[in-house]
Amino acid sequence: MNWFTFALIAQFVAGTSVVFDKLIYKKLYSNPLGYTFWLGLLGLFPLFLVLFGANIQIPLQQLPWALIAGMLFIAAMFFFFLAIFKGETSNEAILIAALSPIFTLIASRFFLGTSLDSLRLIIFLLLILGGIVMFFTQQKSIRLKTASYAMISSICFGLSYSLTKLVFTNTGFLTGFIWIKLGGVLAVLLMLAINPWRQKIFDKKQETTFKNPSLYFANRIYAGIGSIVIYYATFLGPAPLVNATDNIKYLFVMLGGWWLLKERFKGWALVGKITAFILISVGLLTLGGFEYYASNIPNPQRQINWGVTFSQKYSERIGLDWKENYKAIINELNPKKIRLVAYWDIIEPQENVFDFSGLDYQINLAKEKGIGIILVVGQRVPRWPECHIPDWAQKLSLSDRNQKLLAYLKQALERYKGISDFEYLQIENEPYLMFGECPTPDTDIIKSEISLAKETFPGKPILITDGGEFGTWYNAAKLGDVFGTTMYRRVHSDTFGYFDYNLPPEFFRIKSKIVRMLTGKSDQKFIVAELAAEPWLKKYPTDTPLDEQLGYFDLNFFKSTIVYAKLAGFDDYYLWGSEWWYWMKTKQNHPEFWDYAKEILSR
Repeated sequence: MNWFTFALIAQFVAGTSVVFDKLIYKKLYSNPLGYTFWLGLLGLFPLFLVLFGANIQIPLQQLPWALIAGMLFIAAMFFFFLAIFKGETSNEAILIAALSPIFTLIASRFFLGTSLDSLRLIIFLLLILGGIVMFFTQQKSIRLKTASYAMISSICFGLSYSLTKLVFTNTGFLTGFIWIKLGGVLAVLLMLAINPWRQKIFDKKQETTFKNPSLYFANRIYAGIGSIVIYYATFLGPAPLVNATDNIKYLFVMLGGWWLLKERFKGWALVGKITAFILISVGLLTLGGFEYYASNIPNPQRQINWGVTFSQKYSERIGLDWKENYKAIINELNPKKIRLVAYWDIIEPQENVFDFSGLDYQINLAKEKGIGIILVVGQRVPRWPECHIPDWAQKLSLSDRNQKLLAYLKQALERYKGISDFEYLQIENEPYLMFGECPTPDTDIIKSEISLAKETFPGKPILITDGGEFGTWYNAAKLGDVFGTTMYRRVHSDTFGYFDYNLPPEFFRIKSKIVRMLTGKSDQKFIVAELAAEPWLKKYPTDTPLDEQLGYFDLNFFKSTIVYAKLAGFDDYYLWGSEWWYWMKTKQNHPEFWDYAKEILSR
């Protein structure tokens, strides 16, 4: 869990404890000094953590800051109690919640050099503004004296929060927490040195009337747990934002008051409450989403497996000697993984006449180099027109063609049955994506193909792919053992021309989580089967001006694509464009793409 989760839990506890207080007491203990003293003395309890192995050795230079942070917290609580006992509890408490984060931000800037980026600053302001609006909806006047107490409390809270973060940064959580609490104990013990204060603390004439004292003190323990959790949130996150979440507490107070205490508001008070609710809720949801995103950014330095796809048919179509192209990929680029394509129209050009020589060559060369292989089989396989059905099979009825497809598939799978170098068998390519010159997807046929593959290669994972941007992923992920997506950033449409998707990389991370949840396959492996690393052209490269190609895809765009892919969170990527890189190098004297691909694939 990140700091935001802990802060949210803490504010829920704090907010509900306020509602419980309203249910439990008739008259609050009206002795600010006494209340502060006993609250500070509770700081001795963390010493029990030492019995469980907690380390209390603190660097000497951090000790004064820890003690001062604890003492400032006690001072903040004292002026907080003064403000709420001298004024209206809800008024002053909300004002302090709105003001203290501002002073925390100022103090954190001074002590820690902390600053908020633009988005976090907007969220911070939303939470503060929500608190201020909430304050003005109370419809109760506030005196200058109580306002000054609230201001002093806010300043002390701001200083305490920022110094607490400083101590946590340099000592760790438990050590810092124990010494900060001991600073609070020191502060309340010093209060005893002042005779009038000592008398006030132990004044037995103070009236305390509770409906149920045991419930009240149980609620204090409950609130104390929330306080510890907020300390931990401060340890994990930016102190100003953690402090700003204090305003979220009043969402729970408002909802609890409406539900349990039957509090109702009218007129401008109702408008103000709704406005505050919206501001704080927007801040809360935005902050939650942003922190979730930030905490789930993949480490770009993690181990990534880079592979490449090769198409014999496409290499020939752009005027290359496909064998020379393929040998260069294997020997020069030296990929650790490769995706190879079994083209039905090449392997079975005539009915029941099979020619596996091209695919044999590719598989054997990859085996010699110890390269992991994905073999793509079916009628819909990579490269335009997507479906590669022999002319003779095109003339058959759909039913007969499907039977011939399964017969061809059986021949192909049986031929390579003993090969252990296959990492996955890919059945069809993006079978549920309505793109290309293909028949309507038929799940029954796909299932039959999968069954045949599992029969021939028992235990071998089956890969099913889908389009990255418009594919739903659900059907493909449900059918396959492994799921593969495409990843294209710049494409061409007959309607819109060239355009960039401009999808953030977290789109793929979020989509992956949702699909895994829907399919119930939480541990299913997801890979990028096609990472576009060539221009998406209306025509073949041989029929497109070079300047136009480089205008759509240059080296900088290639590099930014790799950065984007790393942030998308997958661990296996198969680059798409090896034939084009070789064509650019050998036919157009542009080796930069080939050289950069070599650098990537060697990692």
